[in-house]
Amino acid sequence: MDEIDIPQYFLCPISLQIMKDPVTAVTGITYDRESIEQWLKIATDTTCPVTKQPLPSDSDLTPNHTLRRLIQAWCTENESNGIDRIPTPKSPLSKSRVIKLMREFEHTSFYVNALKKMEALGKENEKNRKCMEEAGVAKAVILLLRRCYKERRITGLEEALRLVYLIWTPSSEVKALVNENHDLIDCLTWILGCEMENPVVVKTHTMLVLRKVIEVANTRLVEKLKLEFFKEILRVLKLKISQQATKSALLIMIEVCLWGRNKSKIVEANAIFELIEFELQNPEKNITELNINLLAHLCSCADGRAQFLRHAGSIAMVAKRILRVSPATDDQAVHILSLISKYSATKQVLLEMLRVGAVTKLCMVIQADCAAYLKEKARGVLRLHSNLWNNSPCIAVYLLTRYQR
Repeated sequence: MDEIDIPQYFLCPISLQIMKDPVTAVTGITYDRESIEQWLKIATDTTCPVTKQPLPSDSDLTPNHTLRRLIQAWCTENESNGIDRIPTPKSPLSKSRVIKLMREFEHTSFYVNALKKMEALGKENEKNRKCMEEAGVAKAVILLLRRCYKERRITGLEEALRLVYLIWTPSSEVKALVNENHDLIDCLTWILGCEMENPVVVKTHTMLVLRKVIEVANTRLVEKLKLEFFKEILRVLKLKISQQATKSALLIMIEVCLWGRNKSKIVEANAIFELIEFELQNPEKNITELNINLLAHLCSCADGRAQFLRHAGSIAMVAKRILRVSPATDDQAVHILSLISKYSATKQVLLEMLRVGAVTKLCMVIQADCAAYLKEKARGVLRLHSNLWNNSPCIAVYLLTRYQR
């Protein structure tokens, strides 16, 4: 290609490559669309690269069809010299086309096909997703989901969930829609309980969308979450639908457990037992970190600690995770043992802590390369019941006496 004389006006002034989709800016200079759009996106001062005149980032770029045809003809003539023909670029997605597709949401026979077309367009590029956002597609799809919920219609749920997740942005319009329509969460809860042909995809995307909904929900909405909501979330966790669904389930419960009576509702849904059982299956470390974090939150209430202690493997499981996963897990696991030692310290519980190695792990924390505050927290737990533990033949006395009392 170096030996071929390429007409200068075929080259983009920015990339210096043959233009595939020439567009003319308001300054009269023609650029390749991809190059000028990237320039306008990242430039600190949006000026025309050639003329240095002001060039607003939202200014129109007019397709130069004549130049494109000349370039295509020249490429065809020089194909024998190794020049590839430039394909005709697709027309940019217009707001009018998006609105036309949204109108099809109103018709039962057309809306699934419209959702599929929109998803394909959204996957093409960020500009299409931006156009769809400005046209209000997210709102239209959310309203469609709510309508399916009210009519108990499952057709198209998979396509709608994939699309709303693809184009979701926490805009003021979306936030208002979430917080003004409390049945959206009920809708997503219902979908989690539905029997689907493709349950992994549907339930995974439901959890991903639900997490985004919770992120923009206001306090009033979060405080009204129902017991059924938490039961369905835990069912997703128990069934191990997918890694994404599991992570979303844990993040959602961590996010909402501090509001209203949610902590009690999560405990009532038998969450602690399910979380311990799930953890005993040795999930990946990032999931364990979230799991132990949630358990620490739930053990801060009496009902949570009682449910925790009813599981025969709870203390052993938490002790085993210390110094094996991450500093954050160490912090939360020691915190759980601290709560148990302070508020639920029957003789039976304290002896179990000794028997399953929890006391030994606390001593190891003091010796390990851990943060000073964590060592002090471990010391605090050991001091609480040092008389009982210090007299036991099950643990070396020096481990309990190597710190200043």
